[in-house]
Amino acid sequence: MADFVLGVDGGGTRTRVAVVGFDGHVRGVGMAGSSNYDDVGKETAQANIALAADEAMAAAGVDRAQSAAIFLGMAGVTSDADKQHICDIAQALQLAPPDRIGVNHDCSAALAGGLEGRPGIVQILGTGSSCYGRNAAGESWMAGGRGQLISDEASGNWLGIHAMRMAVRAYDGRTPATVLLPNVLHALGIDSIEEILHRQFVVGMTRAEIAALAPLVLAAADGGDAVAAELLERGAQEVAEMVAAVARKLGMTRAPVCEVCMVGGVVEGSASYRQRITVAVQRMTPNAAIQLPAQPPVIGAAILALELAGVEPLPAVVA
Repeated sequence: MADFVLGVDGGGTRTRVAVVGFDGHVRGVGMAGSSNYDDVGKETAQANIALAADEAMAAAGVDRAQSAAIFLGMAGVTSDADKQHICDIAQALQLAPPDRIGVNHDCSAALAGGLEGRPGIVQILGTGSSCYGRNAAGESWMAGGRGQLISDEASGNWLGIHAMRMAVRAYDGRTPATVLLPNVLHALGIDSIEEILHRQFVVGMTRAEIAALAPLVLAAADGGDAVAAELLERGAQEVAEMVAAVARKLGMTRAPVCEVCMVGGVVEGSASYRQRITVAVQRMTPNAAIQLPAQPPVIGAAILALELAGVEPLPAVVA
């Protein structure tokens, strides 16, 4: 039998695949574009998973047919139908034996990697957002993560949308002046707010393009812009509400400590946003211990794949 597994972290911006041996050694890593099929469609999602997997396996010197198991932690995957679509992709690509293909939302892989298998909560803040927890009894619950139109609070996409909203409001004179106005115009490649309708509905904007505006908010807040700072405070409160909901549902508020891992480019890349979130979360969930991930989600997916292959991911292996 093969002595390695595949872990897949399929996000709204990029897809990462890791080839990990039974001994815990990472033998190869690959990367491609988005594999959130709600955004890019099943065909493109499959193509990007294949690209990332092929790159990882080429680096490891193995081929697809040799993998002992695969776990795919995928953004946007919540329903049984979603999971079946991803399972179909993995089978079509012959990435692992059919009975050793695991699929769940990206939060499960992020939690497994972030806390190295321990019970707790993970808050993802990337292109989108979601909060997921698993307690010692194996019970799990998710808050948020229901899509950009009605959810994705505090994420890159959410910050990007609100950056444009605040730019429009400042232009109209409804809110104070903000550097978000000129910076958003520049980022969108337009000269005036009057062109923003055309930019949205004729040229079009993908979720990734919208999320790419988030750093403007982070930088503006760090520079003292009051409007941007208020957006980050609102985002922090949204995170606090998600974490509190998951902690209550899983009975984690009664524990001495509730480990909460913050994962994703938006929060990992901004110490000031992370600090705001920490304050807001601990205000609502006083026993929360906020931390950055010990391992990235792609390694969390590999840890779950090792379990599928019957290999116990002991601490030495995880390390």
